[in-house]
Amino acid sequence: MSQAPTSGLRREQLSNGLTLLVQRRRSVPGVAVVTHVRAGFLDEADEVAGISHVVEHILFKGTPSLAPGQLAQRTKALGGSLNAYTAYDRTVYFVTGPARHAAELIALQADQVRNPTIDADELSRELGVIIQEARRKLDTPGAVAGETLHQLLFQTHRIRRWRIGEEHVLERFTRADVAGYHASRYLPSRTIVALVGDLDEDAALDILRATWGDWERAAPPISIGPGETSPASVRARRMDGDVVFADLVVGWRAPGILDDDAPVLELAGAALALGRGARLPQLLREPGLATDVGASWYGVADTGVFAVGAELGPANLDAVLEAIATAMSDIARREVGAAEFQRAQSLLLARVGRRLERFQSRAVALADAEALGDVTRLDREQEQILAVTPARLRTVAERWFDLDAISGVAYVPRNSDVPFDEDSLRRSMRSGEHQSLPLMVPSAAAGTAEEVERAMGSPSKLHREPSIAHGVHHLTLPAYDILAARFGDIGQTTITLYRPRMMRETAATAGLAALGLRSMLRGTDRLDTAALAFAIESLGGTISPSLGADVLGLGATVLTEHLHRAAALLASVLHRPRFAEESVAIERGLLAEDARAVADDMVRFPIQLALGVAFDDAGYGVPTLGTPESVQTFDTAAVRRWHHAMLGHGRTTIVAVGDDDPARIAETIAIAIDADTIDSPIVPPAANGDASRDVITPGSRSATRDRQQSALAMLFPGPSRRSADRFAAETWSAIAGGLGGRLFESLRSARSLAYTVVANSWQRRRAGALLTYIATAPERLDEARGAMLGELDRFRHEPPSVEEVERARAHLVGEVELSRQTAGAYAGEIADAWLLGDGLAELGALAAGYRAVTVDDVHAVTEAAFDPAARAEGVVAAAVAE
Repeated sequence: MSQAPTSGLRREQLSNGLTLLVQRRRSVPGVAVVTHVRAGFLDEADEVAGISHVVEHILFKGTPSLAPGQLAQRTKALGGSLNAYTAYDRTVYFVTGPARHAAELIALQADQVRNPTIDADELSRELGVIIQEARRKLDTPGAVAGETLHQLLFQTHRIRRWRIGEEHVLERFTRADVAGYHASRYLPSRTIVALVGDLDEDAALDILRATWGDWERAAPPISIGPGETSPASVRARRMDGDVVFADLVVGWRAPGILDDDAPVLELAGAALALGRGARLPQLLREPGLATDVGASWYGVADTGVFAVGAELGPANLDAVLEAIATAMSDIARREVGAAEFQRAQSLLLARVGRRLERFQSRAVALADAEALGDVTRLDREQEQILAVTPARLRTVAERWFDLDAISGVAYVPRNSDVPFDEDSLRRSMRSGEHQSLPLMVPSAAAGTAEEVERAMGSPSKLHREPSIAHGVHHLTLPAYDILAARFGDIGQTTITLYRPRMMRETAATAGLAALGLRSMLRGTDRLDTAALAFAIESLGGTISPSLGADVLGLGATVLTEHLHRAAALLASVLHRPRFAEESVAIERGLLAEDARAVADDMVRFPIQLALGVAFDDAGYGVPTLGTPESVQTFDTAAVRRWHHAMLGHGRTTIVAVGDDDPARIAETIAIAIDADTIDSPIVPPAANGDASRDVITPGSRSATRDRQQSALAMLFPGPSRRSADRFAAETWSAIAGGLGGRLFESLRSARSLAYTVVANSWQRRRAGALLTYIATAPERLDEARGAMLGELDRFRHEPPSVEEVERARAHLVGEVELSRQTAGAYAGEIADAWLLGDGLAELGALAAGYRAVTVDDVHAVTEAAFDPAARAEGVVAAAVAE
């Protein structure tokens, strides 16, 4: 990290007790404003548990100067976006937008936080929405298991409670309850306002003082709630439901965020589960025992939780528990080796740096640190991580990872007979405690690195200059296009290798690309799975595969000084994957489980059903992960044939964005991949593919699940990625969706039909659609469908208002102006323009494209799209009790 996170920060405390934080950042012409209020779940008495979240919602429902919905609409009209979240110890309101509108955005947020109307009728409607949100959470097994773990770990501390509140408590909140809580917690002395962006510090402070300085409110005494008094012990709970996977989470009480052990436990989480080279992925995912695994520490001021979670087939529960016990007891018994420790440290440091790239996340981090008593604690994060030693890690792990103080929750399929209780948890922990740790930990992953170092030390073999367009350097090689740009100041570079997806999958071949891409990460001809993982993760990044509808990619964000090694490693994965029989077989089993588990996702599954109908279960209608049946038919030979065919079509595009000279970035990559692929055949340039369009077929497909909610997705014909009408379609999406959008106000705010309402312009290279989604109570599914179709019929027969179009255009232009806050976002914009659009010229034309949209343009799109007989529909219906 080249600069301290608080470098240039201006801090000021007003006479009323409110704290201001201002930091100038010039990467984009925007600002983020965050209002952090110390009013979270831990501030609530038991009888009003969940009220902090209710207040968060109601603060979007109007003030004396803003009618319901106007806050979001005015923010959109200024080119901004807003939202909020509630946590254990805070509620945070945030808005981002163009810097030229900073004063207006600050005034809107201050009005929202200080002066809510809290109308009784609006509260009643919003409580209906929050109850739908709570039901949605109950349909998410991982969330249920995680919060149940807190109930087991703590018997007196408020962290034990269901955060969002329980339905029987929520439905009886009155205006007096909510207004009283707001008056007692929303106080200047409990509020921090942080602004990060391209605004002069003095000007920003002047605006903030004028906006917040006259807020006066007395601070009543507030009970902080009891600490934890019960002794830690082994506790377990088995839950079941209509799910495919089992969700397992185990954990321990841990220290709070102010404790000296906190950064050590963060590093423990990285050593255990961050990246494929970590202990738990090696023990659980690599052999196929679990499809996903994670470990993390979370803390508030006076306590914390260290949790380990996994998704798995229920038959593997005992084996997974034993592997977790093995990893946890080993990290507490002996010191982590140097290579393993350095890998975890590098990844954690890189994650800390990336967290501060976006204006909003930086403002949130600054406010959080200030709330803990010292904003400069952010500057010490890196040195605290670097100060941890293997010996210290072992000592802290021994102190906290007591297998006799563990609690666990298993959320399993209803038809599973797998046992899980205190006795079985204790038995599994004791069994795993005495197992050896069968890790593959390379002493060094230097083979590829040494070769690249030698190549980097040689004179450049390119003898050509890149062309430059819109700030992007384009270097053309026989089989590659390298696109490089400069961005950022955190010492990291994002690099991704892209290949076009020329082969369209069918029902029989669904998931073959997913299996091939996943199998590529299991080693190259020179590096096995563990060595490959360690090689890239020691550079500060992990390999991130991406499988889009039109392209696939292999990417990583690494420390800039290691870019050459990262490029060589990614190229070797692309060109020379190992494809060992055993590895492909393991990935095939995991992929089949993932494909089966899509049915548990109440967003992805109905959309997948709608896409299958729309495209006749081929091409864009094929599930990306395939089906359990199709995946099981692929052998290693099929994967190798897929890989050969994939490399035989089109060119490889490499996009890299980082804090270095773009010409140097491009040359570094060119030399590295030349060293790695010198014996690879040169692939001739190929056309980008058939320019014809896929057409949506109308129809409906449904499934029934035992759920708290039903979900409905609709697809209507719309513009594709390369259509001239795509800007108008995205303008419709901004009019219809999001906070303050038509669908949000009509279906959510006015009727309390749903917590989640989506309107989106779904654009792919060969097809496009206008997509809507809603999740609602089972008994209201028909009402929700009718209401949605009614609103879409309005769009079909009536043009939007001039005001709606102007507001949507301003919002979209603002998003463009603020989009390049991270190297990854900028790289994604370059890749999208080059691979799916009309080239780099798009980088300077997006804002103009939105500004040119007219009322007639939007109406032409909606008039053509919203014929109810033309829709493809996917429904996941919950059974309605009779």
